[in-house]
Amino acid sequence: MISTLHIKNIGIIKELTINLNNGLNVLTGETGAGKTLIIDSLLILSGGRFSKEMIRKGETNSYIEACIYLPQNPNSIDGNIIISREVNTNGRNLCKINGRMVTVNELKKFMRDIIEIHGQNDNQILLDNKYHLNYLDGFIGEGLKDKNQYSQKYTQYIEIEKKLRENYGDNKERERKLDLLHYQYEEIKQAKLKIGEDEELENKRKIIMNSEKIAQNLKETDNVLNNIAIDALSTGIRALDKIANIDEKYEKTTSNLKSIYYELQEIAREISSSCEDTYFDEEERKEIEERLDIIHSLKRKYGNNIQEILEYKEKIKQEINYIENLEEYNNKLKKEQKELEEEMDKLAKNMHKIRKEKALELSDKINQELNELEMKNAKINIHVNECSEYFKTGKDIVTFYIKTNLGEDEKQLSQIASGGEISRIMLGIKKVLADTDKIPVLIFDEIDTGISGKAANSVAQKLYHIARKHQILCISHLPNIAAMADVNYFISKKIINERTNTNIKQLNEQETLQEIARISSGEINEISLNYAKELRKKKTKKIA
Repeated sequence: MISTLHIKNIGIIKELTINLNNGLNVLTGETGAGKTLIIDSLLILSGGRFSKEMIRKGETNSYIEACIYLPQNPNSIDGNIIISREVNTNGRNLCKINGRMVTVNELKKFMRDIIEIHGQNDNQILLDNKYHLNYLDGFIGEGLKDKNQYSQKYTQYIEIEKKLRENYGDNKERERKLDLLHYQYEEIKQAKLKIGEDEELENKRKIIMNSEKIAQNLKETDNVLNNIAIDALSTGIRALDKIANIDEKYEKTTSNLKSIYYELQEIAREISSSCEDTYFDEEERKEIEERLDIIHSLKRKYGNNIQEILEYKEKIKQEINYIENLEEYNNKLKKEQKELEEEMDKLAKNMHKIRKEKALELSDKINQELNELEMKNAKINIHVNECSEYFKTGKDIVTFYIKTNLGEDEKQLSQIASGGEISRIMLGIKKVLADTDKIPVLIFDEIDTGISGKAANSVAQKLYHIARKHQILCISHLPNIAAMADVNYFISKKIINERTNTNIKQLNEQETLQEIARISSGEINEISLNYAKELRKKKTKKIA
């Protein structure tokens, strides 16, 4: 149950704290006082859409927080869960569950199992066909004994499907994968790559591209060495030879110079040889360019260098071998899958039969409730259609259809335009499913729209009955509903500093009688108070 709700800066609500109770909580009050804003705040807190226009004028953010008592929930601390959502004018959203940041989608998913909001435009769950099967199965309860066994087998079935996908269990997929791997393997193999080959080719390419420059400078160097440097050294050596015997130091210098002379001769011969070997071969350059293009193409596909490409080639080889030897294992999995399908088909057929029978019973019970809610011409018809696809819950698609008037064709609930009709249909469904429905908090916004008299009494009684198993928050203008409340709240508005502010007050018994009297006749007098007392007595008798 929601124990405390705190709202700040939503519309005309400046700041409001509501302490809620178990059972039926009814909110009444002045028109335009902010009753629906409270429901809107709970919708926002449940992950609903938020418009920046809802932020109170002059403020930069809105904040909503609720303390929810759910002792069985793993997220609770001492049984309590704190949910909050802050929305800023700049569009920033801040959602938290027990202080932990969550996304809006995570918040919505979490709150989906805690709160259901039913108003003029907020019956998404009832209108969403995927929830209809849950309603039917909730009504059947333990009578759907094959459901757990089917669910276990479905889990095994999905696991096998996953393994087959990972193991290329589909023949076409496996063949496509093998074709691709074989192509990649052959492409790398045909290239006959060698480690370091790309560096060597890049070097050769560089030399060829600069061959003219190299030849010119080698020739110039060869000319200088052979025609100038060596002749000059030779002349110098002959001159020093003439004085070498005069002093030991001249002899040593002559010897050093001769060593340089011989080394320079060797260098000159190497350069002369290089001059002869330097040439520009256009065909060789073209071959090098083509080879480098092949290597660069393989690098783009399979690795940053030749080493990685060759490693990838080995990996491909191993994967080809793995896939080609999977057939036996996949055949075993497919056999298991086939056996599971047969077992699931049998269980699904049993569930389908039970669902078809119980759908008629549930339809009848809901139609009885609708009749009491003064929707005498409305007829619910629950369709249970078996399909070929396997779902977690079986092979059935359950859809609620309704015919609201005699002579009309039945339509899906989602095609009903009247929010009041949808709210009463939901009330009828909730009345039938009150003992099995797992949602702890139900919120009804002006469910009494367009009803009075007997229908109003019926709505009030059904709300009271459902509230024995669920916490209900209900906005109402009907004295019949207010009189059946376990706790009544009065919503009012005041002008403070030329700004409208919403206030809320929990009413005591005397104040409750006065509020029932007010909404029954528009004023509080002896007659309306006596009427209020009579309505409250009906509740007392119901409790007794």
